[in-house]
Amino acid sequence: MKILVSDKMSNKVEDVLKAKGVDYEIKTGMTPEELKGCIDQYDGILIRSATKLKAEILDGCKNLKVVGRAGVGVDNVDLDVATKHKILVMNTPLGNMEATAELSVGLVFSLMRHIHHANPSTHQGKWEKSKFMGTELKGKTVGIIGFGNIGQRVAEMLGAIGMNVITNSSSASAEDLDRLRATKVSLDQLIAQSDVISLHTKLSDDTRDMFNSKTLKAMKNSAILINCARGGLIHEADLKSALESGEIAGVAIDVYPTEPAKENVLFGVENALLTPHLGASSKEAQINVAVDVATQVADYLLNGTIINNVNSLD
Repeated sequence: MKILVSDKMSNKVEDVLKAKGVDYEIKTGMTPEELKGCIDQYDGILIRSATKLKAEILDGCKNLKVVGRAGVGVDNVDLDVATKHKILVMNTPLGNMEATAELSVGLVFSLMRHIHHANPSTHQGKWEKSKFMGTELKGKTVGIIGFGNIGQRVAEMLGAIGMNVITNSSSASAEDLDRLRATKVSLDQLIAQSDVISLHTKLSDDTRDMFNSKTLKAMKNSAILINCARGGLIHEADLKSALESGEIAGVAIDVYPTEPAKENVLFGVENALLTPHLGASSKEAQINVAVDVATQVADYLLNGTIINNVNSLD
């Protein structure tokens, strides 16, 4: 058994694989052509978001048995082709849950209290106290789109400070809704009622550009939008227009359709708080996802144990 590690990860990956007696190689920064030329020499591959396992890479694989994604999103893996070639794909949904949820909540605070603008202003000695009048969160409504592990953790934290929690999730159980004191509503109701909208859903044909000129116009003028989920959920050109026209009050974006985002239509827009995909960028999360993905892939190859698979080979 041999595993390829094709993206940079915590060295805890090596500790796990060594402890389990699994051979491995670390080759990061490969071109698609280089990856295609060597991937089928391995039984498993460990990736993050940089490696793109598209159809042209996976098509023709006969030896590769499993892909392990250190993180949640698997839109960088062609699941149909992987399934066709009997390649199991796993992710690690809990490893970066806390880090992503905490960043989402931090961005809410920064936007509502103008922290990201007040800091550079104060460094410049301007003392613009009256300019940065904020809005309290207690008693306001947060709409959570995507009520999985991260969405529920955000709901828990914002609910704890007194926000009313609503979600449009069709899969939210009565038990989870009751535990988090959340209310299920339609997407239209969520957009119209929310003071804060936080995205934690997958990117799919149904969710791509779900926030566009029409849905942004339906938001409150005082509302803010947070996206720490996936790039592509928001139509960025429409978002820029909505921000500049005052249709919404602000946005915080951590993920982009093209990464690294060296150029973007939102650059320079005053009420857009932009961060470079920091959702999983905590020391703890990096260790967690590394340990989880190495353990899951090794156990599958050694024992056939399946945990957190996102496709099925049946």
